[in-house]
Amino acid sequence: MDLDTVRKQFTPDPGFFNTASLGAPPRVTVDAVRDAIDAWSHGRATAGDFDVSVVGAREAFARIAGVPAASVAAGSTVSPLVGLIAAAVPTGAEVLVADDDFTSLLFPFAAQGRLNLRSVPLASIAAEVRNSTALVAVSAVQSADGALVDLPALRSAVEASGAQLLLDTTQATGWLPLDLSWVDYVVCGAYKWLLSPRGSSFLVVRPDRVDSLVPHAANWYAGADIWASIYGLPLRLAPDARRFDTSPAWFSWVGTATSLQLLADLDPDEIHAHNVAMANRLRTGLGLPDGNSAIVSVPMDSAGQERLRAAGIRTAIRAGAVRFSCHLYTTPEDVDLALRTISG
Repeated sequence: MDLDTVRKQFTPDPGFFNTASLGAPPRVTVDAVRDAIDAWSHGRATAGDFDVSVVGAREAFARIAGVPAASVAAGSTVSPLVGLIAAAVPTGAEVLVADDDFTSLLFPFAAQGRLNLRSVPLASIAAEVRNSTALVAVSAVQSADGALVDLPALRSAVEASGAQLLLDTTQATGWLPLDLSWVDYVVCGAYKWLLSPRGSSFLVVRPDRVDSLVPHAANWYAGADIWASIYGLPLRLAPDARRFDTSPAWFSWVGTATSLQLLADLDPDEIHAHNVAMANRLRTGLGLPDGNSAIVSVPMDSAGQERLRAAGIRTAIRAGAVRFSCHLYTTPEDVDLALRTISG
């Protein structure tokens, strides 16, 4: 499918620039969730019905991320998935992070109280990797301002030092094409750029790292045979990353499967080109240099912020600046409306 055709699936009001907080779903996703709720309301839904959605979402995410479906675990939110990796880091080991990264990535390590957590500027994180670094944990795209980590440089640094890498792609997957097959661990929330209901997230564990993590939330849904794992011992978990699954919030996964299957059928390079072009149209109108991110962070006084709100333009305030985020449904007319409003 091409973007022009798919764009007709979306109905955000003019001036929607808040995907980095909460993506707008396509109509097929809204319809799928409504149908599932309707079946529930009439007593026709069964627990097993929702397994199809979890399987479909896992496979679609794997296609988007470029990894095997067997390496993908299904979770609810990002921080518990990060906690699995944090718990596996040896006591006293160094974990390297970026200054002011999103706390769902940072707090699980800080809460351990037994790790050497070292925070450095994002721009220098690759250069700061040293032989004593056990793990680097960083967002591929920063939530506050859309800055991208230099992933090729970081890959060279961790491979040279032997450090492992945890990459949070919540603000990247869905618009930024990435080869994630080499990364040790990946976490991603689906309710932003993947246009899904809140309540679904993913953990990618490289196959050679699966046995290094303890499935602290082990449960029936992580069983080798789900519906034969609901009672009694012994422990019988899935042999692959599915052993880290948690019991799904059913209706979230209905929407997640539908949105991800739509996105997986699109050309990721086309989405990326469109999003960055819209962001750069905004930057040009504001007198800023072109950038490489779909997120634009704009310092703005309270009067400018109030003009945006009054005009119905949806953004977010992050780190003291107005954050605009452009996705596949963003149009030149949206950008021009924002520019006119900012100029007063």
